Amino acid sequence: MATVILVRHGRTTANATGLLAGRAVGVSLDQIGRDQAALTGDRLAAVPVVGVVSSPLERCQQTAQLILDRQAGKPYAPVDLDLTECDYGQWQGRTLSDLATEDLWPVVQSQPSAVVFPGGESMAAMQSRSVAAIRRHDAAFEAEYGPGAVWVAVSHGDIIKSIIADALGMHLDLFQRINVGPASVSIVRYGASRPSVYATNTDAGDLSWLSNGIHSGDAPVGGGAGQKAP
Repeated sequence: MATVILVRHGRTTANATGLLAGRAVGVSLDQIGRDQAALTGDRLAAVPVVGVVSSPLERCQQTAQLILDRQAGKPYAPVDLDLTECDYGQWQGRTLSDLATEDLWPVVQSQPSAVVFPGGESMAAMQSRSVAAIRRHDAAFEAEYGPGAVWVAVSHGDIIKSIIADALGMHLDLFQRINVGPASVSIVRYGASRPSVYATNTDAGDLSWLSNGIHSGDAPVGGGAGQKAP
């Protein structure tokens, strides 16, 4: 299959003030977030990506544009509603410090598969729709560009954590063990027999080796020799 680079949006004004933005409109990157996203764009500039699929929310589209601005070609750049933020319902717009006093908070931390946000979405439904979207786009990009294709999905922290958990074969109840920072890069390849996770939560380092694509088969016993730089 193709290779997907999962990018979380850069830091926002809401992140900086400890606010759960959810799906609220008008939440944009602050200056630090723009700098973070630009750095991610610089890291990906050496990788000829075939597509940059984004959540429709402003902070993700801003991040996606900073990636697209640094690409030599013109990657396909659709918006996908299934990559949008979790619907936090009545939690949206409240501070994290306030939400930490709610009875549901410890359940979110320890048993997210049982969580349905009041007036919103369940975390299980969030994972189901986002994983399905990633796999759908991945299959489409491979069909059009071949198994060496590399593409980018720009989304949100909990969305990306749930996608990585699925790729690792982890139960959703363990996904809080995964960290996904602003503008971080994680890399997943969906092979014929299983997904392979090549990186999580990176915010620095050379990604030019991805320009060769990842051609994986069976997992090498002992770890193998790694990817070759171009």
